[in-house]
Amino acid sequence: MEPLSNRKKVLEQKPMNFWERLYLPAIFQGMIITFRHMFKKKETVFYPEFQREFSENWRGMHSLKRDEEGRERCTACGLCALSCPAEAITMIAAERQKGEEALYREEKYAAVYEINMLRCIFCGLCEEACPKEAIYLDGPIVPADYLRKDFIYGKDKLVEEPLKLQQD
Repeated sequence: MEPLSNRKKVLEQKPMNFWERLYLPAIFQGMIITFRHMFKKKETVFYPEFQREFSENWRGMHSLKRDEEGRERCTACGLCALSCPAEAITMIAAERQKGEEALYREEKYAAVYEINMLRCIFCGLCEEACPKEAIYLDGPIVPADYLRKDFIYGKDKLVEEPLKLQQD
């Protein structure tokens, strides 16, 4: 008796009849499917004129929030950078100087806070890790650009405007 590894599987094909050799039934079946899809509702959204609604758990561009008095909430603890799996967040901490009490909540603040949007995977872990609720992913879609350096967002693009300027 032959071992199982040496056996070959033999496929038997039945001979094609006249209509199958003409391929007409297959062509007609394909045309029926095509015409059925032509009259269905289109899924395309014409973007500049119409915008699709986003879901409740939409994660857009990052924003650094301010408190009720207009001070930055971020205390440069670094938990957002540690929780980021893509290592997209970079920050440098600094000590608050005398006279800067109106700008920062705590003695320590983020002098440099940068997010590389090309690395970011919008997972939301930085938002969950922040103990001061300083970072949220509630902004718009990240705009397209041509240069890599334009995708590194600093505090100038991330920190929201103070409440005094928003009310005017």
